[in-house]
Order: sequence, then C-alpha cells, then structure tokens
Amino acid sequence: MKILNCIHSLNPSIGGPLESVKQSSLVLTRRGHSVEVVSLDEPTAPWADEFPGTAYALGPGRSSYGYAPRFVPWLKERRAGYDAVVVHGIWQYNSFGVWRALRKTATPYFVFPHGMLDPWFNRTYRLKHLKKLLYWPWAEYRVLRDAAAVLFTAEQERLLARESFRLYRCHEVVVNFGTAAPEVDWQSARKDFDNAFPPLRGKTFLLFLGRLHEKKGCEELIRAFASWQNACPEASALHLVMAGPSADESYLAHLKQLAGTLPITFTGMLSGNLKWGAFAASEAFILPSHQENFGIAVVEALACGKPVLISNQVNIWREIVEDGCGYAEADNLGGTQRLLERWLEAAPAQRAQMSERARRCFAQRFEINQAVDSFLHALQDSPRAA
Repeated sequence: MKILNCIHSLNPSIGGPLESVKQSSLVLTRRGHSVEVVSLDEPTAPWADEFPGTAYALGPGRSSYGYAPRFVPWLKERRAGYDAVVVHGIWQYNSFGVWRALRKTATPYFVFPHGMLDPWFNRTYRLKHLKKLLYWPWAEYRVLRDAAAVLFTAEQERLLARESFRLYRCHEVVVNFGTAAPEVDWQSARKDFDNAFPPLRGKTFLLFLGRLHEKKGCEELIRAFASWQNACPEASALHLVMAGPSADESYLAHLKQLAGTLPITFTGMLSGNLKWGAFAASEAFILPSHQENFGIAVVEALACGKPVLISNQVNIWREIVEDGCGYAEADNLGGTQRLLERWLEAAPAQRAQMSERARRCFAQRFEINQAVDSFLHALQDSPRAA
C-alpha cells in the first residue's frame, strides 16, 4: 500500500501521536509499504528531515488553524497515487482540507482524532467549545461522517467521543496503538542523563514526562508531592523529575513557584539518550492527567519496565490495572496523593513484580508491530478501501 499521513505539524514538541506515526512508518516501510507525510509546516522547518520517509511541508499555515492555500490543490493532484490517506488530529486545516480534496473520490481517507473529541475539553474550555459548536456542523462533522473509518486507540476514547456533540455520525473502529521498544545502550543513556543533571545522580525519583500543561495534572502532582514530603518520613528521600516542554512561560513559572524548595527538578524537553536515561534512572512513571487519550509516554515507560502511576482519565488505565503493572486513581489532589501513598507502601518485591509485568503488558498490548497489524487490518477492511 501507499499511505499518506496528514498532520498539522512535525514539530517534536507536539508529543505522542507524532512519535507513533514515525515508529509505525518505519515498520510499514520494512514490510514493503510506501509511507509519506504531509504537514502544514513552513518548507524551511527542520522537522521534515527527522521523518523516516518522504515528507512534504506545504505551509506556512495561517494562524493556529493552519490554513494553507497549497494543501487542497496539492492533494487533489496526487490523490490517485495513494491507497489510503490518514488524518492525524482534527480542528485544524489538515483534517478539513483532506475532506475538501477527497470527498466523493475513490481515494479513502481515515481519521485518528487522538482524543480531540473528549468532552473534557468542552467542559474545561467553554469559550472554545462555543466556537467549535459553530464550526462543527459544516466542517469536522462532515470530516468524520465521510471518512472510510474513524480510528480510536481505545474503547474508552470511542465512547467518550459520542458525548461531545449531538450531531455525530461516523464509522467507528478501535485499533491497537503503540510504539517500538527502545533500542538503546542503557548504560550509555543512564550516563548521559547523570552527566546532564549531576544533582540527580544516585537519587531515587519518580518521572513525569510530557508537556507541562494544566490538563496533565501538573499542579495536583506538585501539591500531592509536597503534602507527602511533609507527612511521610519515607518520602523525604524521594525526588520528582518534571521533564517536558511548556508553551506557556507563565504556567512554567507558576509550577516552579509551587515547587519552591522541594526536591523537584524541571529538565525541559528530553529526547534521545537523555529521555531513555531518565526512564532508566527513575523508580516509576507518574501521570495524573485530567485527559489523556492514550499516553505514548505511559507505554514507553512500560517498555522500559517501569511501573506507571496514572489517573483514571488516561484511557488505557483499565489495561494497566488489569495487568498489574501500575496504579490508577482519580485525577484530583486526593487521587494523586493516593498514587504516591500506594507506591511508597509497596514492598520492594512488589515493585520488582510490577516492573516485570510492565514489560509483559507492553509486549502483549502496545508493541508497534501489533499496532501496525491492527492499523492495516482497519485500512484493508474498510468498505471504501476494498
């Protein structure tokens, strides 16, 4: 098959979905498929060189929406050359532009909403929701309605999507999602991380890795960590690493003010050896998110054999609990405190068992080859793709 991925941007800071697109593209290429990607980035953006395949940048897109006049004509001209077009994300021009270019044609397109239909956004950002209500009937509703399939990465995501808008119709398919196990020299990665952050060398810490954003539960995590530092003698030796970028400098300053003199280290965005070194050096991964469609970082932690402490708003929390490789609690201060409490109370043997179960959970549920198998099955079994 020849597959075109359409994504708003290839900027690595957008997080998990892009990483999965890269990893799945590598596997698809090894299996003999042809994979390309088109984004609304500026042609001079450096990120296209990092994609494992042919990449086209048709921007710069105008405003945060990313309207790019070249996109639709470009896709109309080339659409017959693709067996499937896959849209990643909605609410930006890469989704509506695909609909404009491919509706009523023989080229099927598929949509990964990547959690962007979660009703949490409607409740939290009410002004944006009002704008979306105006935009939905003539744009994204049609994008989903006319897609060969809308691909959800968890059953929970599929069910939540139905709650966002009354006008909703699409062909729903739940597919496996995941990433590749890291191929890394762990000793070298750990050394690089220790050299980059000397104060953390030899320290026991929990790792938060992701965008520093209010939806990730960052404030609840810091407050819960502070309360346990004060209340539990065992917690005094525990450190917290907050690894990730922040697009809002004022929010980052707010988090640092909350952290005060606590043993909390803000590393900024980590990638490559530094990221894997952080996983290797950590005791466990923690993410008390208010909304998380899938959580690639959660799955990466499992691949590294790290237990995961997550909220029950991470859509794969049931799989984590069922496999016994982590804990899930409510996405509030009390729930986050409970995550820390349960981890601190776990005996060393129990933690070691959770680590082994984490690797097994990853291999059985989230390893990239299984995700690619499921993805190809969805593409090939779609009525419009047949």
